[in-house]
Amino acid sequence: MAFPAPHVQDVVTAGALTISRIWPPHVERELGAAPPSPAPPDPTAAPAPPTARQVTGWLTRRPASLTEDEHQQLKAVLDTCPELATAHQLVRDFGDMLTQQTGVLLPAWIDEALTADLPGLTGFARDLTNDLDAVTAGLTLRWSSGGTEGAVNRIKKIKRQLYGRAEFELLRKMILLA
Repeated sequence: MAFPAPHVQDVVTAGALTISRIWPPHVERELGAAPPSPAPPDPTAAPAPPTARQVTGWLTRRPASLTEDEHQQLKAVLDTCPELATAHQLVRDFGDMLTQQTGVLLPAWIDEALTADLPGLTGFARDLTNDLDAVTAGLTLRWSSGGTEGAVNRIKKIKRQLYGRAEFELLRKMILLA
């Protein structure tokens, strides 16, 4: 079989490159050099471990939204890693504070997170203490500044669009009429 360049033959024979990476599949079929199809999976082999994305999803989703199989897999993962089990509990507790508006529990949660000494959560908990009153109010009160923030963002967008193009009067009309 002729290779496009002499050095490619060395790479292929060393096993670092397959024919399918050199020639497109239709050329492989014409030359009869297609790689053999992979062997069927062994039914007695252990299932593949879950990916980090799957585990993250299980940790951050509401428990009611997990299937029974996902519950079992999450339990197996948490049984093998006590640090992850601690992180799971802390994430659940913080999620409950968010959804149930129980900000009064925040100082105890921060102490728990600092005691756990988990890399991501420890820094998050430490940063929450910088403005504890505001965070506690945000987790407790039902009021939100979302409407105000939306109006400010709308005005900033209009200003960006009109920058250097119009006078103040047009800007004023755009903001009042939009």
